[in-house]
Amino acid sequence: MKKILNEDLNRKSVDEFKQSEKSPYVVILDNIRSMNNVGSVFRTSDAFLCEKVFLCGITPKPPHRDIQKTALGATESVDWEYFENTKDVINKLKAQNYIVASIEQVEKAVLLNEFLPKSGKKYAFVFGHEVKGVDQKIVDISDLCLEIPQVGTKHSLNISVSVGVVLWDFVVKSNKI
Repeated sequence: MKKILNEDLNRKSVDEFKQSEKSPYVVILDNIRSMNNVGSVFRTSDAFLCEKVFLCGITPKPPHRDIQKTALGATESVDWEYFENTKDVINKLKAQNYIVASIEQVEKAVLLNEFLPKSGKKYAFVFGHEVKGVDQKIVDISDLCLEIPQVGTKHSLNISVSVGVVLWDFVVKSNKI
């Protein structure tokens, strides 16, 4: 096997990305504090053709070199918008018929491996603060909560890892890859 060089990967340009049909989901970051995590979310969102990333509350906004360090330019390809209040963006998206799914460990959560996206529906995936998770008020207005099953001794994953797992799962199940 020979390693493929970056120039041979046939990746989209920023303009091609902007004009591409996106996967039917958006990402909402509810009070994420780490710029590196925000940059990683942008990079993963680019990889899976995310419609848009919503940055809410204390979540840092581009441009910033610590975001760029992990985003590697994805803040230029992926559309984003800032909302001071996470509830406001959720209400806006619900009015546009998005299904809001918080990624959180709650009673009656749907395990990610058992989640089947509804055909023809758009989703908004909410990821929460690195320590506190998704705010309870946001959980309360979500249509459902998804939990990533884990079998080790730790009770959580880094938010950037959670985003990668959820987005990969969604695009595979939606036949976008």
